[in-house]
Amino acid sequence: MPLKRLETFEVSYLQILDEHGNVDTQLEPQIPGPDLLRLYRTMMLAREADQRALKLQRQGRIGTFGPNTGQEASAGAPAFALSDKDWHVGAFRELAGLLMRGMPVENYFLFHAGYEEGNLVPNPGRTLPVTIVVGSQTLHAVGIAYAMKFRGERSAVLTSFGDGGSSNGETLEALNFAGVWQAPVVFVCQNNGWAISIPRAKQTHSKTIAQKAIAFGMPGIQVDGNDPLAMYQATKDALERAYAGGGPTLIEAVTYRLMMHTTSDDPTRYRPDAEVQEWWKKDPLIRTRIYLEKKGLLDAEKQAALEAGVKKEVEEAVARFEARTDYKPDAAFDYVFGEPHPEIEAQRKEFLENLARFGSKEVHHG
Repeated sequence: MPLKRLETFEVSYLQILDEHGNVDTQLEPQIPGPDLLRLYRTMMLAREADQRALKLQRQGRIGTFGPNTGQEASAGAPAFALSDKDWHVGAFRELAGLLMRGMPVENYFLFHAGYEEGNLVPNPGRTLPVTIVVGSQTLHAVGIAYAMKFRGERSAVLTSFGDGGSSNGETLEALNFAGVWQAPVVFVCQNNGWAISIPRAKQTHSKTIAQKAIAFGMPGIQVDGNDPLAMYQATKDALERAYAGGGPTLIEAVTYRLMMHTTSDDPTRYRPDAEVQEWWKKDPLIRTRIYLEKKGLLDAEKQAALEAGVKKEVEEAVARFEARTDYKPDAAFDYVFGEPHPEIEAQRKEFLENLARFGSKEVHHG
């Protein structure tokens, strides 16, 4: 029986800079050289901090964390597109984005050593702390965006989540309400292939995650998540749409988690090494370096200077982190609610009494 067709949909794919450093000049965004170098250096800084954090964790000097290696472009480039008036609402694998927003490197180590001080956001603010609970930050993003729309602000919210988060009820609720309210939100799904040991194919039967936008009445696009130019352009277009009252956008960034889900995970138990090696060939740092060299912005000498500067910055950050003694052990209780709450204060009292009773082992770094 012939049926009446109501709508026809399609999902587009964007790549501007491929894994070999070749650029599509017709799509290439016009970004000033100094800004391109700043983006590249921030991606390098995120990689170096990640590798240093892994060594610290293995030595027992910080706790468990989720490495960002391989996802520097999918996190850094969208944050690069934001203005100071926009909000950044990430999860826990957006180190490059947080660094782009001005977070000191030592905060990364502080947070993963268990100190709430690592979540303090520098001026101009508008960057929410790291969110560990999968998908929960997307609801915060929509709430902030709705408030800005209500106030008549010309600004938007960027929020990120993984492909595992796309199966989370909170994320689907956030997408739905963003569509209903036409809230100025840019959703970035960092599809890194794996939600711990669950592959993308078992996460959803959809051909793409981007097509999920159709159900919520918003544009959706799939982007090469290891291409910083494409990620920047897709985010910039979505932000301009949001500023103009066009509502939310869903960007699926196809990337890859090159290391473990967290340092308590062993990825060799569930994914083949050949797959990982293929994705190392698509490393966002390598293609960005080739691109900058072709544009005459980078050479071997400048690259070496960048590497030395980044390594020095990370080592100095580690030194500052390990030299600090001004921690407030009950700081986490300060930020549960906006105002003091009897139950929280009772828990704080119990915590401090136990700390005084049993003592706290002095942590020796190094």
